[in-house]
Amino acid sequence: MQEFFAGILNFQFNQLIMFIIAGILIYLAIAKEYEPALLLPIGFGAILANIPLSGAIGEHGVLSILYRAGIANELFPALIFIAIGAMIDFGPLLQNPFMLFFGAAAQFGIFFTLMVALFFGYDLKEAAAIAIIGAADGPTSIYVATKFAQNLLAPISVAAYSYMALVPIIQPPIIRLLTTSRERKIRMDYRQVKVPKIIKILFPIMVTIVAGVIAPVSVTLIGLLMFGNLIRECGVIERLSSAAQNELANLVTILLGVTIGSTMVADQFLKPDTLLIMGMGLVAFIFDTAGGVLFAKLLNLFLKQKVNPMVGAAGISAFPMSARVIQQMAKKEDPTNFILMQSASANVAGQIGSIVAGGLLLALVPLFLK
Repeated sequence: MQEFFAGILNFQFNQLIMFIIAGILIYLAIAKEYEPALLLPIGFGAILANIPLSGAIGEHGVLSILYRAGIANELFPALIFIAIGAMIDFGPLLQNPFMLFFGAAAQFGIFFTLMVALFFGYDLKEAAAIAIIGAADGPTSIYVATKFAQNLLAPISVAAYSYMALVPIIQPPIIRLLTTSRERKIRMDYRQVKVPKIIKILFPIMVTIVAGVIAPVSVTLIGLLMFGNLIRECGVIERLSSAAQNELANLVTILLGVTIGSTMVADQFLKPDTLLIMGMGLVAFIFDTAGGVLFAKLLNLFLKQKVNPMVGAAGISAFPMSARVIQQMAKKEDPTNFILMQSASANVAGQIGSIVAGGLLLALVPLFLK
């Protein structure tokens, strides 16, 4: 009888708080449709982990087994990169390679937040793991955090995915603050250029080689992303491309989400560090957006054909949400202004930029610690 009531007898107030936090994540996923494929399993995983004496966690708990098998060894984030690569069409970027600069500029928040985290007393590895929230790329954040600061994995993962989901709320005020109505109405010419198939095939191969030579430790990230894209573009293994985009993506997303949620144990999650990390994650997203916008404004001082500064904000990796947000803002200013393709190009560039930034941190941080 005592075992029957063990769960009730061991229930703690902080576990109730975690149930509320999990409920908020599930609410955002279902009612607001903010990244539902991830926030819902994360929220439910948090519930499973915070039930008193939960059999889902612990040495023989299924979620702990999944954590050791898929998160601790970076397997799940690596597999999800294959799926993401198979989903991405680099065609718009290849038609307008100039947009790569925005994918780089919009990573400014990562390095700014790294300095902020160091200021608050985190060591270099922890600071790098926190800063990568600014990559606006959940798998990259998980991968770097697993390498550098597994003790901070839960708040970093939740911050990364939550702020990705909240891009439509975070970006517009920052963009309006940094631009004028006239700048937001700037039109950009877009000429459809057919990209030869051989270019689409060579692109993922060459990016992998170049990025891998510069930062070998990034090969898992950039290499598997580009492998997924090569599967998509080669045109001879449609069945595998479809499986990567659907079955692989769906299965790994479920396992990744619920396993990340299981790390949100009350005793480890409800700490001042969590709020601080969430705050710094927001700072990273804000400065990513600001960096892209200000870089575009800087370019406009020298360009005859002006760039709509809002496109710079699409250089973050939250694909394709950020591109859609920018187009909606442009349409609100001028219903006849269409900059979706330019925004999508910058957004795809941001996907590459975030992974390269993650790879650079993985490569450079250990050098500074020697």
